[in-house]
Amino acid sequence: MEFRLADLQDIPRVEEIQQRYHVSTIADEDKPDGFVTTLFTSDQFRSLIEDENGLVIALDDDKVIGYAMAASWDYWSQWPLFRFMIDDLPHMSFRGTPLNTENSYQYGPICVEKAYRSTRVFPNLFEFSRREMNKRYPFLVTFINRVNGRSFRAHEKLALEIIKPFEFNGNNYYALGYDTAVPVAGAGM
Repeated sequence: MEFRLADLQDIPRVEEIQQRYHVSTIADEDKPDGFVTTLFTSDQFRSLIEDENGLVIALDDDKVIGYAMAASWDYWSQWPLFRFMIDDLPHMSFRGTPLNTENSYQYGPICVEKAYRSTRVFPNLFEFSRREMNKRYPFLVTFINRVNGRSFRAHEKLALEIIKPFEFNGNNYYALGYDTAVPVAGAGM
């Protein structure tokens, strides 16, 4: 198993896994096992790699079996939900520290092939991403749709903490935070 930053040649394989597990294409019976909600284009993945150094992949042999995304709020500002979160950052704090676009970044989505779930793939993807982003930001912020219980439970096991619930566009979410100075318990890197 290998965990590394993605390069441009990895984009088609990341797009394949994204397509399989996106909320618009995943089978209804598979939704309880987790899904991703934002569909990224090749150009958006390219920018994430080149401008943000923010796409981490997990490989088994040469097969991409998972990915995690992380980037500055500036990168995420092209989507309405993230602009909403950016505007709400002044109303958020984590462990007593007010959050802003300078001391925090947005993590996720993360996606892991079904056959590799409940293994060390998820915590190791998170850990690799955390270590990369800790070089620039002390706090991670993410959100999880409340109907995505598997994702919430998985992040709870990694010790992400609820900052606050929020509603956007008729959906209910949790904003969660993490101190990037803290290594992930259970990661086997």
